[in-house]
Amino acid sequence: MAPKKKVLMICLGNICRSPIAEAVFADYINKMNLTNSWEVESAALIGYHTGKGPDRRAMSVLREKGINDYCHKARPITEEDFHNFDWIFGMDEDNIDELESMKPNKSKAQIELLGKYDPKGELIIRDPYYDSDSAGFYKAYEQCVRSVASFLEKNTS
Repeated sequence: MAPKKKVLMICLGNICRSPIAEAVFADYINKMNLTNSWEVESAALIGYHTGKGPDRRAMSVLREKGINDYCHKARPITEEDFHNFDWIFGMDEDNIDELESMKPNKSKAQIELLGKYDPKGELIIRDPYYDSDSAGFYKAYEQCVRSVASFLEKNTS
């Protein structure tokens, strides 16, 4: 059996966008019966929220959209992640710049914007953390759904 393909979702604090992206990806591979060939995690560029669960608005959106069994604790990205994951997806260009500067030599991870796969062409998944409502979380969820579906369609046989 071939080794699992591994995906790491990244955002600044690992409590908004990357957990949503991780939950959506996990939900897709579960529904598509691909859990034997794909694995997904998420992490932060900064350790400020380490050990905390996702933002309550992110969890509310996931539950409303039918993803009820998601559990996550924020963690920072490590050097090993660049060697252990096949793809590391950032949510915006600042994420990508930081990931590129952290990437060790001879690491296998492809660093890309998750939004690169969005069929609507919305490259940037904006950080909704400082919003006063949940609208940005819904938008991030919808972008993640489109991007994950398209990515998996292109990368599964």
